[in-house]
Amino acid sequence: MKILWLVFVLALVSSQQNSPEPDELATMRHLARLEYERHRQAAFKLNELAGRIHSQADALAFVDGIVDIFSDSLPAEWAGPIVRQRIAYAEFEAVSDPSRLIPEQRIADVWNEYVREIGAPEEAVVNSAEIHSMRDAAFASSRLMWTRGTNQTVWTMSNIYATDSNGKIADGCRAVEALRIIYELDRLFDNLRDARDRLRKGIVASDEIKKRLENTNPSYRTTARLEARIDTNPIRLAEYAYIRQHRMGILNQLLGRLFAELFPVGE
Repeated sequence: MKILWLVFVLALVSSQQNSPEPDELATMRHLARLEYERHRQAAFKLNELAGRIHSQADALAFVDGIVDIFSDSLPAEWAGPIVRQRIAYAEFEAVSDPSRLIPEQRIADVWNEYVREIGAPEEAVVNSAEIHSMRDAAFASSRLMWTRGTNQTVWTMSNIYATDSNGKIADGCRAVEALRIIYELDRLFDNLRDARDRLRKGIVASDEIKKRLENTNPSYRTTARLEARIDTNPIRLAEYAYIRQHRMGILNQLLGRLFAELFPVGE
C-alpha cells in the first residue's frame, strides 16, 4: 500500500538527518511528507464521516472515500459501484441498529471457508474469540494514536469500530471494520498470533493500554519504529499455490462467493 511506503521513506530519511543530505534525498523526503499529509487530511475527513453516518448516502460517501484511497491497488471488479453499494448498505444497517452488526462468528466462518479452500495450514483457522481479541487491540491502539495525533492514517481511524454502551468493542462489526479484519488475517497474520497469545494469558489489550496510560508520566510520548521480520505468514504460500493450480479467475470467483456470504443481500 502506498501509505506504508510513505511511512518507510519518512523513517529512512529521518535516520539520516545527522549526515549530509543529497538533493534527491531531500526531495524524496519533501514529497513523502506532502503525500503523507494529503493522506492524513483524507483520513481525518473519513474518520469524521465514519462517526456521523445518518443515511445510506453518508455510508456510501464513506465507502467511496475508502475505496478511492486504495484505488491504485484494487482490481477494477472490486472497486466498482455494485461492491461499494453492497458494503455501504451493510455499513448503514450496522450503525442504524446494533442487531444488524456483522457477527464475529460469521467473519470466522467466511475466513475459515477461504483458508480451507486454498489449502492453508490449520494454524490459519480462527474462532470468534480470536477475532474479538484482534478487534479489541486494533481499536484501543488506533484510538490512542488518533487522539494523540501520533499516527492519523486510514489504518488508525477509530470511528470505524462498533462499540457498546461502555465504549468497549462490541460483539459484532461494522462493514468496513469487517473488511479490515479480513485484511489483517490475510496480510498481517502475526496480529492473529498475538491475539492467541493474549487469550492464553488472559490479557485484554484495551485494559492493558488503559492501565499503562494511568501509570505513565503525562509527558511520556509514544513513538513508532519499523522492524525487519522474516515473513512467516502461512497464507502466502497457500494463495500462491492455489493461483498456480487454479488461476486467478478461479480465486476471484471464490472471493466473490465469500463476499456474498459476508454481506448477504436483503438480510
